[in-house]
Amino acid sequence: MALLRFDNVTKAYPGSAPALSEVSFSVEEGEMLFVTGHSGAGKSTLLRLVHLSERPSRGTVLVNERNLAKVRGGKVPLHRRQVGVVFQDHRLLTDRSVFDNVALPLLIAGTPGAEVGKRVRAVLDKVGLGDRERSLPLQLSTGEQQRVGIARAVVAQPQLLVADEPTGNLDPQLAAEIMQLFASLPALGTTVMVASHDLALVKRMRRRVLVLDHGRLADDISPEDLAA
Repeated sequence: MALLRFDNVTKAYPGSAPALSEVSFSVEEGEMLFVTGHSGAGKSTLLRLVHLSERPSRGTVLVNERNLAKVRGGKVPLHRRQVGVVFQDHRLLTDRSVFDNVALPLLIAGTPGAEVGKRVRAVLDKVGLGDRERSLPLQLSTGEQQRVGIARAVVAQPQLLVADEPTGNLDPQLAAEIMQLFASLPALGTTVMVASHDLALVKRMRRRVLVLDHGRLADDISPEDLAA
């Protein structure tokens, strides 16, 4: 069963060409894939529709066979707990420790205190920051800050993780390390969708690639075709 499905999705804004036009695809549970294309191709819009930061003008977005058009009011935060988000600019709270930043989704969800500590430390170990939990974000390198953002996105064990240009501010070595970290997440039960314009890095990962061109799905490339 597909975890995520887009059926003929269009997203239009007043006074401009559609950001997405009749886009259809599905993503299986446990898959990792990339969304790529030129600047303005619609990558970020696609991810925002998954997270319910935006809603389609036409068409249907389904997560676990649930039509997101029917997710309203108090059900929106419940949906967002199932969808972790990683941003290019981290969006960390600079006056809070690494531990507190990562713990935030669990606290919002009402997770018991003992469980919060256990899960935060486990995920910080996973991203290689187990010894930095009391540091403030500004005491970390750019790559470490991005790792905190990833830890915060996955600590609540979301079914789906979407990342919008997560390596855009990183040097090639750090970018490759972050991508390998994403690649390890499906084994933990998280489906991963990464928007990136770094074609060389995307090709090296040898995962499925959705190519957007002026809002349309121009290609859906399998790992086998990418390797060839």
